[in-house]
Amino acid sequence: MSLLRILAFQMLLLLAATSCGDTKRERRKSTAERGQRSAIAAADAVLPLSRDTLEPAIVTDKLPGDSDDPAIWVSRTAAEPSVVLGTDKGDSTGGVYTFDLAGHVVPARSITPLLRMNNVDVEYGFRAGRKLMDIAVATERNRNALRVFSMPDMRLIDGGGIIVFDGDVARAPMGIALYRRPHDGQVFAFVSGKTGPLTGYIGQYRLTFENGRVTGTKVREFGAYSGRKEIESIAVDDALGYVYYSDEGAGVRKYHADPDSSSRELALFATRGVREDHEGLAIYARDSTSGYLVLSDQGAGRIQIFPREGLAGNAHAHPLLAAIPVRARETDGLDVTARAVSAAFPRGMLAMMSNRGRFHFYRWDDVQARIDAVLAAHR
Repeated sequence: MSLLRILAFQMLLLLAATSCGDTKRERRKSTAERGQRSAIAAADAVLPLSRDTLEPAIVTDKLPGDSDDPAIWVSRTAAEPSVVLGTDKGDSTGGVYTFDLAGHVVPARSITPLLRMNNVDVEYGFRAGRKLMDIAVATERNRNALRVFSMPDMRLIDGGGIIVFDGDVARAPMGIALYRRPHDGQVFAFVSGKTGPLTGYIGQYRLTFENGRVTGTKVREFGAYSGRKEIESIAVDDALGYVYYSDEGAGVRKYHADPDSSSRELALFATRGVREDHEGLAIYARDSTSGYLVLSDQGAGRIQIFPREGLAGNAHAHPLLAAIPVRARETDGLDVTARAVSAAFPRGMLAMMSNRGRFHFYRWDDVQARIDAVLAAHR
């Protein structure tokens, strides 16, 4: 048996041994799906898997409920340490928690209770009157609202919440990603719901600061949906002007981020070789134009890596570069930054949700070493 097949078999054994109390995830492990694993294993054997499972530098404190999505805020001054936000999607006791870089909850900057917090994202340089501030925006699913926090103090500045999708409870918000348009600094929020139409699944809202609070105005609905499972994770490339989202049963879709641009789909990739759901999605920027798209391959316990810049002559071609096993299990949300977060994370960090209420922090140096090893082995 080849080394790749041995590794794939070992990964299946590890996944089979991992239990999960979340009923949604238990439903995914149906008899029909288990019967498909042999076929999935055969497909995995041809992927460029790395030699070793990536181990986290930090495993966080356990949240009281169900962890879902992280967002990394990087301080630009030595006076204020960087932090990682993480959502707990308890129906009535959830919230947005702040973790220090040792993985401990910072109670004074954690906001609870909130009603089923799904995803969270951070943006820098939001214009609030005459000053600029950093903000975090999270989806409060059971109130059909976006919640906006000033960073890093985590003060709510939304006047009680920004209602999205006209309050349609069937489209209760799940995914969130923020976009700061380079030419004018305008900030937009991309939102995905629990359900949605086959076209126009994603809502885009302009965020503005009025009378001491942040408000949102819908500027467009766009984006195809396969009709299978749902759409949750969204990521935006501010510099290149693209928005990506995980159509969980189909692949990763790519569009222009500027609402004044075309709403034509630019790419659909990662359509094969993903076990169960396409989930967390984030962008690692090596410089202004190159880097990686990082996707959570939820059922396989790994991340998949794609070129941010595409291929020579085709900016919208995003072939698989590497598939890297990670210690995090059944990851929904992830985030990544190329900025130096601290002395322990000099080239950035990958933060991943892991089941049973925790998040994992990985050094990007370790991720990059795995990518380099996989690429070297397949030249």
